Amino acid sequence: MPRSAEMCRRRRSAWILAVGAAALLGLGVGACGGKDKATVGLIIKRDTNPFFVKIRDVAQDTADGDDVKLLTAAGKSDIDNRSQVAALEKMTADGAKGILITPADSTAVVPAIEKARRAGVTVIALDTPTQPRTAVNALYATNNAKAGELIGRYAKAKAVQKAIEPKIAMLDDAPGVTSSQLRHDGFLKGFGIKDGDPRIVGSVNTLGETARGEAGMKQLLAKDPGINIVYTVNEPVAFGAAAALKAAGRSNDAVILVSVDGGCDAIKNAVRPGVIDATAQQYPENMARKGVDALADEARGGKTPSGYLDTGVELITGDSVKGVASKDVAFGVRNCWG
Repeated sequence: MPRSAEMCRRRRSAWILAVGAAALLGLGVGACGGKDKATVGLIIKRDTNPFFVKIRDVAQDTADGDDVKLLTAAGKSDIDNRSQVAALEKMTADGAKGILITPADSTAVVPAIEKARRAGVTVIALDTPTQPRTAVNALYATNNAKAGELIGRYAKAKAVQKAIEPKIAMLDDAPGVTSSQLRHDGFLKGFGIKDGDPRIVGSVNTLGETARGEAGMKQLLAKDPGINIVYTVNEPVAFGAAAALKAAGRSNDAVILVSVDGGCDAIKNAVRPGVIDATAQQYPENMARKGVDALADEARGGKTPSGYLDTGVELITGDSVKGVASKDVAFGVRNCWG
């Protein structure tokens, strides 16, 4: 039975016990006929990235099943804070009782979130923590530090296995995006190095985009054609890096390319054939579903969501290495999205 139907059944039982069947006929229909729908909002970074599209689609499906009215908005890029601020203000004015947001700028968005909360709106950050994290009521997200550490450990073990001297390219997102910084730092920790290590050829900000990933990879290859380890902040960037490496005549065997996301396109068409050696798979559907459910429950008298919910991460590879726990491509395909 859908959640909304179950809630209505319980309400009707309560009315019967309290005021009898006549009151049920007079008042019960209004309570369960859709007029008291909870209104919640979802603000994603952009609607061109499969990860955020999955969050939006699952949130809508969950809202439909929960008898929730879902307001949605998307920015134009991973760093479009202005659009997110405007969406927070509009959704608050439109009566949203709760808002889910994937912050584009973890710090700059905080005043707008605080304003919404002062107006009585519950705010849950998805995917990306705010700075400070306490700016929101709750965070439902991948452990991005762990995701980065997993691919860092994998890249280090693979380099040892291949007996290569690491020359590392870092293809990052943009300053101010906490989830991306956590991945970057996690990769370095997993690899056992720090920023400034001479084995790092360089770092380029890509805004999480394929074209910028390709341009950034070309830029770093011009600096050192011998790059043999490539960290990418997400799979769209990994696709760009792979294109640049191919154009430069670098074979898959010559370069260890790692990433984060776990989308179906990457798992089937890049991890399976070994273009991407390993990716940390995250689960956006968990963020969306649990987020909508939590806000719907609160709007109908339940608890206010709080704290951190880890929505899961697994290392996916077609070429496992000793000492680094991973799942195979078949698992990745079964659990991919997009």
